[in-house]
Amino acid sequence: MPKFRYKAVAGNGEIVQGEMEAPEQNVVISRLQNAGHLPLSAEELSSTLAAPTLNRFNFFKKNKISTRDIRILTSELATLLKARLPLDHALLTLENLSQSKPVKAMVQDIHKRVQGGSTLSNAMEAQGTVFNRLYLNMIKAGEADGALDTIFARLAEYLDRSAELSATILSALIYPVILFCFAIISVFALLFFVVPQFVPLFEDAGHALPLPTEIVFGTADLLRNYWWFLLGLLALVAWIIDKQLRNPVTRLRWDTRMLKLPVFGELMLKLEVARFTRTLGTLLTNGVPLLTSVKIVREVLTNQVISRVMDNVTAGLEQGRGLARPLAESGQFPQLAIELIQVGEATGQLEEMLIKVADIYDEESRTTVKRLLTLLEPVLIIGLGTLIALIIISILVAILSLNELVI
Repeated sequence: MPKFRYKAVAGNGEIVQGEMEAPEQNVVISRLQNAGHLPLSAEELSSTLAAPTLNRFNFFKKNKISTRDIRILTSELATLLKARLPLDHALLTLENLSQSKPVKAMVQDIHKRVQGGSTLSNAMEAQGTVFNRLYLNMIKAGEADGALDTIFARLAEYLDRSAELSATILSALIYPVILFCFAIISVFALLFFVVPQFVPLFEDAGHALPLPTEIVFGTADLLRNYWWFLLGLLALVAWIIDKQLRNPVTRLRWDTRMLKLPVFGELMLKLEVARFTRTLGTLLTNGVPLLTSVKIVREVLTNQVISRVMDNVTAGLEQGRGLARPLAESGQFPQLAIELIQVGEATGQLEEMLIKVADIYDEESRTTVKRLLTLLEPVLIIGLGTLIALIIISILVAILSLNELVI
């Protein structure tokens, strides 16, 4: 039976945490509620133990606040505010709950600013780039309506859905990445250790080698003697590519080509449409004006082609042309998404329709990932097998030519 690590607030306001064996997470939550506690989190022990192990090797970000930290913080704050705890008490509780030093220091700073008369949104904005504009504008909307508990609940749901989609895609990519790394290591080991063992045999024979064998031997010799230069060259190429992609003109050209790729381009478009509609729908649901929401969404999008469409959308909204028409005129958005947005505008249910579109394209993204992997896996396997076969055949051809010479 799995074991869960839980955190809860007791009836007297104290933090209760420990471990509990249960068949599933809901059982742990029910037991805590029956005991008169307010559950904050209940995570399976195996998954909670995995994070610290990985963090030991994360030297460069050990003092940074990750997206996962923000997601957990948002979820816990949503739970505390939903239980009718005052904001001051909820922040104090989060200080005691936080095990990460950077998160604890940030919550303490937010708490001090709120106690000093600052609004929560201003206190969070003072933390630099930790909270993005989407997050801050939703908090400001919640403060204006006096519904911070609802806002944090919707924010937690938004972050969970985004993290779930990312986790699904990353999990699906694990096997191809492992397969690709194995292919590179196998070919490298073959050229670095195995092929050089045959070189003295052919050198002593003094016989001209077939062209494929010469290519294989030359590649093996290059790897053994100049591997440091090749690594440096690879690092230089990676640096040049990264620098070029920071140039807006180059990045736009690159993103345009990416969208035109078969299958992969379709996946990128669906992910951007899902991100656009879910973010916009979440902002509108929480009372952020449409024009402001579109400007915020532009910063969330990663593809520059889709991001630039938002400029036309903004201009269209300022001219009173609505949301669907500028999207349709861009020629970048799928027809289904445009038609559903038109229906939402016509019926006055734009927020709900945007979330519906996001759900549709989230699911389609998962389907496209599976289809992409269905194509990618056999390509990797066949490519690895072909490359190794060519290396072996080139050596066998040379050996056979030596036998013919002896005969």
